[in-house]
Amino acid sequence: MSADHVSLHDFDDIAILYRQHHGWLRGWLQRKVGNAFDAADLAQATFLRVLAPQGMQGVQEPRAYLTTIARNLLINHVRRRAIEQAYLDALALMPEPVAPPPEVRLMFLERLVELDRRLAGLPAQARQAFLLVQLDGMGQQEVAAELGISLSTVKRHLARAALRCFFPEQHDG
Repeated sequence: MSADHVSLHDFDDIAILYRQHHGWLRGWLQRKVGNAFDAADLAQATFLRVLAPQGMQGVQEPRAYLTTIARNLLINHVRRRAIEQAYLDALALMPEPVAPPPEVRLMFLERLVELDRRLAGLPAQARQAFLLVQLDGMGQQEVAAELGISLSTVKRHLARAALRCFFPEQHDG
């Protein structure tokens, strides 16, 4: 079996794919993220995706396929880190007595990441309108003025964002 063409029919094929490409993928990811620990985690997550039912059937270029999966995981990783840093920065501004305990912080961070994932498919203006209302407490008319759009457009954006947040299964895929 060549490194250029792999058809995965059983775990032996997956093992071969792993041996042929894991080191290369981990190195590629380490250059992207700057540390070996995150690179190793992302490489493992990439190969876990390969184990999904669709696997790599019909894939002609395994490295290109692995790179695509890894790049998507890397984007999610970077977004999560940015959200986490923004959250930690906000916590640092809170007085110690009102700062939430670590388990609440983790739960809240997970919710923020999930909210970001759900809103990611929306146009930027719809996300911004939703966040201005939900986080900044602005009224719909204020959002319309802030974004330079009509009130009916703000309402449409808020409805789309709410659907994504409360019924994500209807919008995935």
